[in-house]
Amino acid sequence: MRKAYLFLIITLFFGLGNGSNILVLFPMGSHSHFTLGFRLAKGLADRGHNVTFISPYPQKTRIKNLREISVEEIMEFFNVRKMEYFKLGKMSYLDLLYFSNRGGVISTEMALRNRKVQELLHSDEKFDLVLYENFWNEAFMVFAHKFNCPLVILAPLHANIFINYFFSNPHPSSYIPNPFSCFSAPMTFWQRMVNTFYDIVAEIFVYNVMLPSQDAVLKRVLPNAPDLENIIYNSSLILLISHPSFTDPVSLPPTIKQIGGYHVSPPKPLPNKIQKFLDGAKDGAIIFSMGSNLNSSLIPKDKKDAIIRVFSRMKQRILWKCEETLPGTSQNVKLLKWIPQQDVLAHPNVILFVSHVGLLGMTEAVYHAVPILGLPVMWDQEINIDNAVRRGFALKISFSELNEENFAWALNELVNDPKYRQNAKMRSTILHDQPMKPLDEGIYWIEYVIRHKGAHHLRSIATDLKWYQRYLLDVTMFVLLAISILILTVYIICRNIFGGKSIKNKKE
Repeated sequence: MRKAYLFLIITLFFGLGNGSNILVLFPMGSHSHFTLGFRLAKGLADRGHNVTFISPYPQKTRIKNLREISVEEIMEFFNVRKMEYFKLGKMSYLDLLYFSNRGGVISTEMALRNRKVQELLHSDEKFDLVLYENFWNEAFMVFAHKFNCPLVILAPLHANIFINYFFSNPHPSSYIPNPFSCFSAPMTFWQRMVNTFYDIVAEIFVYNVMLPSQDAVLKRVLPNAPDLENIIYNSSLILLISHPSFTDPVSLPPTIKQIGGYHVSPPKPLPNKIQKFLDGAKDGAIIFSMGSNLNSSLIPKDKKDAIIRVFSRMKQRILWKCEETLPGTSQNVKLLKWIPQQDVLAHPNVILFVSHVGLLGMTEAVYHAVPILGLPVMWDQEINIDNAVRRGFALKISFSELNEENFAWALNELVNDPKYRQNAKMRSTILHDQPMKPLDEGIYWIEYVIRHKGAHHLRSIATDLKWYQRYLLDVTMFVLLAISILILTVYIICRNIFGGKSIKNKKE
């Protein structure tokens, strides 16, 4: 209650006189990404702001103060692309970068060419702020330029090399793993060496491949648009979905705020069939979901059969998000094409979450104090589960290494050893112990940027430096040149002195 009063006082003291016009851009063809955008868009609309929300998931019911622009045509591309996700674990680092960039280019251009999006871009509408999810789609930053308003970025990851460059935030490769590296802190010597190489390659890739390709998209769709390099550093704030309860704390400037857990809503009543199934789980229930992007029909048959056999021997009930009918599943297993994951994890009989360990799912498990068995497949999932394992509330089996034996052992270990549940409760307590709710904090900072016309006073002077100035390469080159000149001068002097004596001695 005190937290609610605190937020109310802050709101009344700093609140905006009238609702602002806010454009929210979440054009990623993934339901988890949509969840992030919708939670913020609805939260802003509930606060009285006039929100225009662009996403590929139009809502059936109209929401007060929220206007939707659907780009659902991009879902056809993403549904085809999902067929490749289980193969990503076998790709090289460079292949992963090009795969991600190619997807970003295609989906960004498709969304920007949407008829209603084009009408908006060529309209005379006024916006006080643009909020957009950054995920290989920097061309969308043109909206803030077009409407001459501040830009706030939502980054669906923890702080990393692909985010920090917006504000020239230092990114020590010694302890911040590259999201494609599959490393977790603390890293060994060789991991730090590889991680440094990955970060160098990433920086070269961003400036020489990713940004030029996004700029090309922008020029194809809007020929008169400014160069992307002139607008990407104009953002006011970055919101991260991380939190020290489940990710490693790192140094962040005032322009980067952590609001991890903001998407978690109070649990809603479950559908009757799920409620009865979980209520009857006297020995506990296990939730198995590989998220919205990893379709169970694409799981290799040998791994799927191993999972079915292990589940059949468990005395717990299993609720499995599965998009297909699987013959041979036992009576303790219920298959559903979609489950209300947040609401299910809140059920008191749920004792374990088997997951691909996306950052949202892990946040929800921590929020509800449920231990995790992680089966990471791609991108940041390895880092996420390693963080959870190190904090003592999870175990990890890389999906490529999954078999009947290690799956059975991990399930029984997590179910029967109370330490995992105890550690999950401790992490949940840390996540809940905040001065205000994460959603309220996110909305506060968005409104703060509007009130202060972009809040440029928060920006580091580092953003005004050239890249070689930030890394002190000009100073380093000067020092090396000065040392070289000094050494050369000493060498010439010594040569003249001692060389001259040698010649003189020979003549004598």
